[in-house]
Amino acid sequence: MSRQLRCAAIHDISCLGKCSLTVALPMLSAAGVECCCIPTAILSTHTGGFRGYTYRDLTDDIVPIARHWRSEGFKFDSFYTGYLGSPAQVEIVRKVFRMLDPEHEALRLVDPVMGDNGRLYSGFAPDFPKLMRELVCDADVICPNITEAALLTDTDFHDSDQSRDYILELLGKLSELGAKRTVLTGVQFAPNELGAAVYEDGRAEFVFAPRVEGMYHGTGDVYASALLACLLRGRALRDAAEFACRFTAKCVEVTKLTMPDVNYGVRFEAVLPELIRELEN
Repeated sequence: MSRQLRCAAIHDISCLGKCSLTVALPMLSAAGVECCCIPTAILSTHTGGFRGYTYRDLTDDIVPIARHWRSEGFKFDSFYTGYLGSPAQVEIVRKVFRMLDPEHEALRLVDPVMGDNGRLYSGFAPDFPKLMRELVCDADVICPNITEAALLTDTDFHDSDQSRDYILELLGKLSELGAKRTVLTGVQFAPNELGAAVYEDGRAEFVFAPRVEGMYHGTGDVYASALLACLLRGRALRDAAEFACRFTAKCVEVTKLTMPDVNYGVRFEAVLPELIRELEN
């Protein structure tokens, strides 16, 4: 790598419990990418598994940070968005894209975080997916899970009865919305594997890794961060998606063996050497 790559990561910060920026920052840094943070909110912990957490909204700080960066002439190789807590933040992120990347020269990866298990996360209004569609159109790569893809395309949610035709239907509808390249996570055609569908140039491919039983917080952030790291280091989308599957599965496997309390997220730190080795090849 001849120069320092730079990513603007627009996520919340959960101060304890590994997800969002506390995943993106160390993973991208390990990949040799400078991770410049625009925090959308600060929480004392993530919202899954902990009660009584504190929350400070930072919506009013997003544009001033971007304005300062623009005044200094900072350039970015990528933009990476995750959980956005309000309709206002969705539109503000689109404004940040226009401010800092007016010619759309940087890679824009949007993880449209808004739901799981067939439902919107609490706190989101029913029209939130409609707003997220606008951000999807601004992205170069999106990585929704099955729930988010169904919400974005107004399609019935299928989980246990996934079929190849259903996944292809979701991918096609996302493309019709304006999604340029899609990595659809949570794809499962057999009980012993879990993976993703990659859609690019009208063609779908599937990548899988062994499935590890259990529900672990932050795996979506681990996956998306590994995916982006590989893309920024020149990997093809399909290869990046396949490695992200294997890396995330390994993180879950290590966590299951060494950390009985799943509330704290996955032990991606123990697996970072594998990310570094992958990108050295």
